[in-house]
Amino acid sequence: MQRIKVGTQQLGIAEFQRLLFAPNTSIEIDDNALRKVENNHEFLKQFAVNKVIYGVNTGFGPMAQYIIGPQDIQALQYNLIRSHATGMGQLIPPLYVKAIMIARLNTLMLARSGVHGSTVLLLSQMINRDICPCIYDHGSVGASGDLVQLAHLALSMIGEGQVFHRGAIKPTSEAFEEEGLQPIAMHLREGLALINGTSAMTGIGVLNVLYARRLLEWSILASSVINEIVEAYDDHFSASLNAAKLHEGQRLVAARMRALLHDSKLIRSRTEHLYQRNAEAGQAEDKIQEYYSIRCIPQVLGPVADTLNFSEKTVFNELNSANDNPLVFEEEQHVHHGGNFHGDYIALEMDKLKIAITKLSMLCERQLNYLLNNKLNNKLPPFVNLGQIGFNFGMQGAQFTATSTVAENQTLSFPMYVHSIPNNHDKQDIVSMGTNAALLTKK
Repeated sequence: MQRIKVGTQQLGIAEFQRLLFAPNTSIEIDDNALRKVENNHEFLKQFAVNKVIYGVNTGFGPMAQYIIGPQDIQALQYNLIRSHATGMGQLIPPLYVKAIMIARLNTLMLARSGVHGSTVLLLSQMINRDICPCIYDHGSVGASGDLVQLAHLALSMIGEGQVFHRGAIKPTSEAFEEEGLQPIAMHLREGLALINGTSAMTGIGVLNVLYARRLLEWSILASSVINEIVEAYDDHFSASLNAAKLHEGQRLVAARMRALLHDSKLIRSRTEHLYQRNAEAGQAEDKIQEYYSIRCIPQVLGPVADTLNFSEKTVFNELNSANDNPLVFEEEQHVHHGGNFHGDYIALEMDKLKIAITKLSMLCERQLNYLLNNKLNNKLPPFVNLGQIGFNFGMQGAQFTATSTVAENQTLSFPMYVHSIPNNHDKQDIVSMGTNAALLTKK
């Protein structure tokens, strides 16, 4: 069993990927980090006496003006969780839920949320034992965090709701009994700390980044193979040409193509085929330049690579940030109220990423069209049909699926970042829609 400690340092993409995909990999709570969480909780407990602190002894949102008596503080947190577990639509797949849970645990381990140590311990045990709460995809506006989605996570942690466990959906209480786990008890602000943050959009965003990186690698590989098939010239992915344009992504894509094609026997040298002959008037036998879907791959996939790299940086900055409200700073002897739950960073990056991946799919579809259209490639049979023309149809049907998929991607590319709708008695008067953006990117 490989254990990955949380709380000691920032969680990176390699660790996150291992936790999601590598067998026999589990989370380990660092002892020193757990003590910081417990100290943070104890400070809040003492500091909150006779003070008004949002979400500890007040209502929530527009009802924050109502002070709650000490006898109702624990019940307040239960009320918050149960009232906000109102998700609708499809269940988010367990893999994505696990990513959400890891993201929330990582945030709580920063010791800024005032939670009791038992909260992070139970969450880590649920992750390690693949108890994934049933969370619905519809409900978050991405400001005050992912309240609805994370409320379903919190609902399971108090022993209610349903979970995915051992290949089935079952009541949380049943899964806990099978695994010997106990629900958390409310102390000061466990309910608010669990649901008030950007961990749903961030967890989904991490998987989007991982899958987007795989798509980009596949696209570069396929594009390189297509260059070979059509015996393209080598200068459009040359180091000299691409160094003349000052974009890192373009240079990276071109370098990857050169690495893939360095020993190709089909890629042609322009010097050898065109520059060593006398130019004569009339139609040239050799194609002078390829179609853009063959020749402009570094320029098309370069921005995709740059967008992906920046999205990855932003998503992991968010993952390793304290993103709830208020935040507890025992070293300052202060509790700061603010808006770190606002998901604009993730919303914008997910919108950019889905646009980039849509363009990647458009390139793939045009390359497919080039290969299937014999009048364009002048090399392959119609629809790459190796059978009897008219009786067999080759890859004709595949193009319908490709075209349909690209059209849907283009529609899904409509941005959520600029689609704020005020709600919650206008307390949330500008919101991020970050989870919607992440889920559309996922699709």
